[in-house]
Amino acid sequence: MMEERVPQRKIVTHNDFDGVVSAALVSRAEGVDRFLFAGPRTIAESRLTITAEDIVCDLPYPLECGLWFDHHEGNLEELKYRGIEPGSLPGRFALLDSCARVVYEYYRERVDFPEFYEQAVAEADLLDSFRFSSVEEWRRPTPGKIVDAAIKAQEGAPPQREAFLRWLVRKVRDFPLEEVAASPEIASAYEEYHQQEEEMLEIIRRQAAFAPEDPDREIIVLDFTSYPRQPRVIKKLAFLIYPEAKAVVEIRNLFRGGLKTTDLSVSMSLGISLAGREHRKNVGEIMRRLNIGDGHAGAGAGTVYCASKAEMLREKDRILGAIVSLWRSQG
Repeated sequence: MMEERVPQRKIVTHNDFDGVVSAALVSRAEGVDRFLFAGPRTIAESRLTITAEDIVCDLPYPLECGLWFDHHEGNLEELKYRGIEPGSLPGRFALLDSCARVVYEYYRERVDFPEFYEQAVAEADLLDSFRFSSVEEWRRPTPGKIVDAAIKAQEGAPPQREAFLRWLVRKVRDFPLEEVAASPEIASAYEEYHQQEEEMLEIIRRQAAFAPEDPDREIIVLDFTSYPRQPRVIKKLAFLIYPEAKAVVEIRNLFRGGLKTTDLSVSMSLGISLAGREHRKNVGEIMRRLNIGDGHAGAGAGTVYCASKAEMLREKDRILGAIVSLWRSQG
C-alpha cells in the first residue's frame, strides 16, 4: 500500500513588490519555502488550489487557508457579504498602507526579525500607497523602486517570471534591500525596465485622452481596447506627461490563452498632484460602487464581462462615464 503524500505547505502571494516583501516576512516567520504568485482575479475565480495549511498574502480571502494577511478594504466587504467575521480568521486584516506592514505588525512581537526588514516594509508602504510628495520623489531611485522596476521588467513566460519571483522572495528574506537591489540580476532587469519605459511613454503619448464628461481634464484615460495584442504599459507613467492630472484610468481587453476577449479590465490610480492636499477621493470605493472590483483609496481595479464586441463598446463608454460621475461626487 502506497503511503499517502502530504501536500507541502506554501505561501500564495500577490505578484508585485508588496506581495514579495509580505512573502519574505512570512517565510522567515513560518519557515515556509514554497511560493506561488497570483493576481486577485485568480483567487476570486478559484483558479488556484489553496489548502487549509497554506498562507495567503495581499489577495482576497480564498475558500480556505491557514493564515490570511491583507489590507484591501474591498476584500473586507467581500468577507461581510460571505458572512465571515474577519476577526475569526487566522492571520490579520488591517487597513494599512501595505500588506507587508500588516504581516510585520503581526509577527514583530513574536519573531526576531532582522532590522533590515524595516526598510523593506517602509518601501512597500510607499510604493503600494503611491503617497509620494512629488514627481521628483517618485522618480528618485531607491532600493525598493529598483527592485519594483525589476519585477515590472519580467516579460517572459509565466514559469520564468515565477522562478524570478521565488528567487527574489528568498533574497529579500535573507538580505538587506540595498544588497538585493545591487545584485547583478536586479541591476540587469532595472536597466531593461528603463528601455521598456521609453516605449511605454510613447504609447501613452499616443493613447492618452480625457472623457467628454471631464472638462477640467482631471482623469487621464488610457484606452487600449483597439490593440490586437496586449500592450505593455504602466499607467502611472502618464503623470510624467500630465503632472497636474489627479488620476489615471486604464481600460483594456482581457486576454485568455493569448486570445483577446470582449471582457474588460479596468484599473485606476490617484495622481501625485493630490499629495499633501485634503481630498475625499477613493478609487477603491469607485470600483465597489460600480460593482466591478476593489482597491484602496489610492488605487483600484475591476473586471467587466461582456458577451459581444457591441456590448463591450457600450459598457466601456458607460463605465468611463460612471467613473467620472462618481469621481466628481466624491468632492
